[in-house]
Amino acid sequence: MKSPLRFTTWVIPLCYAVVAIVAGMVFPRLEAPMFHGLSSTVTVSAAMAIYSSVASGMLALTAVVFSLAFVMVQFSATAYSPRLVLWVSRDPFMWHAVGVFTATFLYAIAALAWVDRSSSGRVPLVSSWVVIGLLLASVAMFVGLIQRIGLLQINRMLNFTGDQGRAVIETVYPQLDLPATGTRSEEFHTLSLTQTVLHHSGPEVIQKLDIVALVDLARVNGGVIELLAAVGDTVVIFTPLLCVYGARQPIDEAALTNTIEMGEERTFEQDPKYAIRLLVDIAIKALSPAINDPTTAVQALNQIEDLLLRLGSRELEIGNFRDRDGQMRLIVPYPAWEDFLLLAFDEIASYGAQSVQVMRRMKALVNDLTSRLPDNRHAALHYWEKRLQSTIARSFEDMEEKQEASVEDRQGLGVPRRNSARVQG
Repeated sequence: MKSPLRFTTWVIPLCYAVVAIVAGMVFPRLEAPMFHGLSSTVTVSAAMAIYSSVASGMLALTAVVFSLAFVMVQFSATAYSPRLVLWVSRDPFMWHAVGVFTATFLYAIAALAWVDRSSSGRVPLVSSWVVIGLLLASVAMFVGLIQRIGLLQINRMLNFTGDQGRAVIETVYPQLDLPATGTRSEEFHTLSLTQTVLHHSGPEVIQKLDIVALVDLARVNGGVIELLAAVGDTVVIFTPLLCVYGARQPIDEAALTNTIEMGEERTFEQDPKYAIRLLVDIAIKALSPAINDPTTAVQALNQIEDLLLRLGSRELEIGNFRDRDGQMRLIVPYPAWEDFLLLAFDEIASYGAQSVQVMRRMKALVNDLTSRLPDNRHAALHYWEKRLQSTIARSFEDMEEKQEASVEDRQGLGVPRRNSARVQG
């Protein structure tokens, strides 16, 4: 099922424009009989000058502000990640600001037509206050928009991405001390395969699964559904989406595909790996020779460490879902602890192999995870501890540089833990 249209792109300002046009045509006509005798003390010439200035100034302001905003978005796309800036550009506040600016321009034009109507020499009082109110709202939206553009600063961008990851971890994964849905089971493969559902359109990304609906479909038909594609996967034509085992009859294919929401790009909603993916993108772009900014990579690692600490303290083996009678009905692929670590460390360690700052921060990160997480997370962390040490041994020829890179330091080059340096090779 395709995800619904994102109304933050064009529908919001369109609604503002339509309302402003309708109000500009209807409200002055109602004002004359309802508020007969009420008129502004502003002269006709002054009112026409004010309305004209508001209309022309608002049009120019809209063009200038959003030209600057889109330039900054494009600049940030090259500096961070085009996938991340897409979320910033879709901020509803930005499109509400466009709507308010447009509404102010259109209503000022409409109100101008009612000044000195039929040579009455009157300036409608209520309409003039509406214009002033819209002007003040536009100023407020302008200030808010400037604050939103500040989100493109590196620290705020990293915090934004980390917050999205923290929210999805809180939603998707239960605490370790809570009952989980169980580890992946292959018992259902003893059942006969009754149905396979394929993807029949162009490339799309799986954004969200309706777990409850899938379990209900499996229960009603007495079968087990196995998802073959995970949230975040891109599926192309004829890609297998799911298999049904042991069902009494084939399940309606439309009902099955409607439980899988797809779209043009990945989303944060049910995809905890996406936030880490974006943070890694920012880090490795900062480590590219064209930018050469290891400090930004260290800041990205700070957010990655927080996400890994939260993931490591959660139950990650949640792929089996049962109905209310305790019967297994749905198997969904979810990333394991080792998958998260590979995503978080592999590319940063590769691109930052010759950066003393990055290596020291990663050493401290792995050590902190090991000291704070349960024992069942330690094996994979010990693997990465050894791999980082081998990367250091391979990347630095001078023994003194190896020793410096082997020191744990949460700032990269800040306050080192001197007793942690261990050089191998």
